[in-house]
Amino acid sequence: MNVFYNIEDILRDEKTCLTVGTFDGVHLGHQKIINEMIFKSVEDSCRNLVITFHPHPQIVLAKSNNIKILSTLEQKLLYFKLLMIQNVLVINFTREFAELNFKDFIEKILINKIGLHTIIIGKDHHFGKNREGNASALKKLAPVHNFKVIEVNPLNFGDSKISSTKIRHALLSGDIENATKMLGKKYEIRGKVIRGDQRGKRIGFPTANIISDDIHKLIPARGVYLVEVDVRKNQYYGMMNIGTRPTVNNANELIMEVHIFYFNEEIYDEPIAVRFIDRIRDEKKFDSIEELRNQLLKDKEFCFNRIESLRVFTD
Repeated sequence: MNVFYNIEDILRDEKTCLTVGTFDGVHLGHQKIINEMIFKSVEDSCRNLVITFHPHPQIVLAKSNNIKILSTLEQKLLYFKLLMIQNVLVINFTREFAELNFKDFIEKILINKIGLHTIIIGKDHHFGKNREGNASALKKLAPVHNFKVIEVNPLNFGDSKISSTKIRHALLSGDIENATKMLGKKYEIRGKVIRGDQRGKRIGFPTANIISDDIHKLIPARGVYLVEVDVRKNQYYGMMNIGTRPTVNNANELIMEVHIFYFNEEIYDEPIAVRFIDRIRDEKKFDSIEELRNQLLKDKEFCFNRIESLRVFTD
């Protein structure tokens, strides 16, 4: 997969089939659009191209620092690669770029710089200054510049369409099951291991404390989770706690820590990835360390039973 960070680096080719969007999370709705683009590119003997933006437009345009994303740029590019996309253009999203109206974006960038045969767009997708660009507006420009417009209907989950916003709400409420279904994959957090206070180790549950590699990355609801863990090129199961550790800590700082099953190595400052499988329970304050330890033993047993059921289902 070719990744471009500068429009000038792309050779113009009128036989280009493309789609445009932020694609946060690259969920099943996004995948439907991308798969349609790939299908049309093969059918019409075109190259395919995904145009995406970094940073997330809401981060640049929002007045608060509370915008949370489902995928970092690194993760998004990996998901694109897995979908067999040929080319990706990452546009640096700035306030200046946000002032570009959709007509100039189509004519000056897509047509004059890149070349355009077909554009695939979600039926409810809007882009450009004041969100004036949509399928209807594109269809008015299409005959003028001799390109095709293909609308893709949204993919529904339950009684509403799949969206990045809906997935964020699911994760923030601890609904891992439905978030996974809408994403089409397990939600993942990547980061590095930092030094903790060693209290977990002293009660038989050593943990790796994790700091996310992006301050804007969404952290799921507080609680205890069954997770997959990638560390040192190996994959393990583990039990993750997200919270303030109320039994041993009076601070309000949110902490992510994972107890990795059958693993007891020093991994400070090393990269780690965690994927969420299931939410076990809410975070709870216990009356004693011993009571906490007993609950952790029950949590671990639950995890092992859940892992076994997953293996049976897979087999």
